[in-house]
Amino acid sequence: MEDGEALSSSSTEKTQQETTSSYTYWVRGVTEDAVPLPAPRKLSSNDILSSNAAQPPTQLGSVWNSAGTWEEKNLNSWATQRIKELVMTVDSLELSAGKAQISDLSKCVGDAFLVTVRNKKRVGYTYEMTLNVKGEWIVGEEKKSIKGYLEIPEFSFGELDELQLQVEVKLSEEKDFSQQEKLQISQGLKQFLQPVREKLLQFEQELKDR
Repeated sequence: MEDGEALSSSSTEKTQQETTSSYTYWVRGVTEDAVPLPAPRKLSSNDILSSNAAQPPTQLGSVWNSAGTWEEKNLNSWATQRIKELVMTVDSLELSAGKAQISDLSKCVGDAFLVTVRNKKRVGYTYEMTLNVKGEWIVGEEKKSIKGYLEIPEFSFGELDELQLQVEVKLSEEKDFSQQEKLQISQGLKQFLQPVREKLLQFEQELKDR
């Protein structure tokens, strides 16, 4: 019995040791078998760039529209004022027998907007405009005043290459101008089309950059 009891006691102790060993292997606080922490490492420029690239894109639109689903912003006030400012900087035009310049915008109306759809920005506008023109026409040694109106019936985003200019000339003394001179003045004032188009292209770019 003593040998049997000793054998049983030895077996029990062995089982307890295995159980204890197995248990302590999974205890988190044991430092003897734990994996060492990685040593600190200085980030390289490539690491920083990779981290920045993983960041979500900048949100467009208002704070309340966090999903960027749909938001429309009216830009009429800014657009109308900016078109006037740009067009009024068009240089004076040399005519075949005189010169002319844009004196005012008697009409500049339309709509401009910025729409945010699915966190993407889209802009657009549709406007119509009438420009007042004044100048002088030299007949012999005499200078006579001329006035005109340049109408742009409609211009829209991405369609400035199709811009059309309608010219109406008002002469101070109709009888002092021949039909040929009237035609020359009218044709000359149409040269305003290109510089006006360039100013509207600048406006369009500024609108896209908003």
